[in-house]
Amino acid sequence: MESILECRNLVKFYPNCLALNAINLSIPKGRIVGLLGPNGSGKSTLIKLANGLITPTSGQLLINGMEPGTETKKIVSYLPERTYLNDWMTVNNMIEFFRDFYSDFNHQKAYDMLQRLGVDPTQRLKTMSKGTKEKVQLILVMSREAELYLLDEPIGGVDPAARDYILDTIISNYNENATLIISTHLIADVEKILDDVVFISHGNIVLTSTVDDIREKENKSVDALFREVFRC
Repeated sequence: MESILECRNLVKFYPNCLALNAINLSIPKGRIVGLLGPNGSGKSTLIKLANGLITPTSGQLLINGMEPGTETKKIVSYLPERTYLNDWMTVNNMIEFFRDFYSDFNHQKAYDMLQRLGVDPTQRLKTMSKGTKEKVQLILVMSREAELYLLDEPIGGVDPAARDYILDTIISNYNENATLIISTHLIADVEKILDDVVFISHGNIVLTSTVDDIREKENKSVDALFREVFRC
């Protein structure tokens, strides 16, 4: 199966911290993958490397056969853990910003999702709750017709009642030929939409598997296996 993301002996050092320890990983196209691990396990570092925000200490990370850069940014849609948008901007401003910046941005899809999630497009970011800000940022990311979506804790700041709705929004608004990588520690909430999982701890890949194999061979849910592996 053709890969959209590949890591080859990928190492990332921060001062006094080994964030990724010579990992090897291949993520196939057309899959929804959970990048799962405790806080500080290396999830966000891997996603930042894939998005070209930081560079490896050694080894290699490839997106569709290319090192992260200008060309890969054209096919990668990234949701960071923290918002990067300016507080003075209205939702309409943000949509126009994304429309100007990304040729694959579908503004009609963005407005449709805003309506379904009950978000006023004239509202300014500074007047929104944390949960609403995350909804808006997710809508912007999912309105691109990307080949790879990198979502770093997309449901971490929203209440449990809104999580299912947001996950449904993710599923119904991405190209099924694309790949979606979701970094999270909320395993039980996202498990139902995942095809594959990658367990990561202290910068090491602990397990890679399909969700079906975990249920059939281990006879347990991903959440139960995660708790067993990490003793949560």
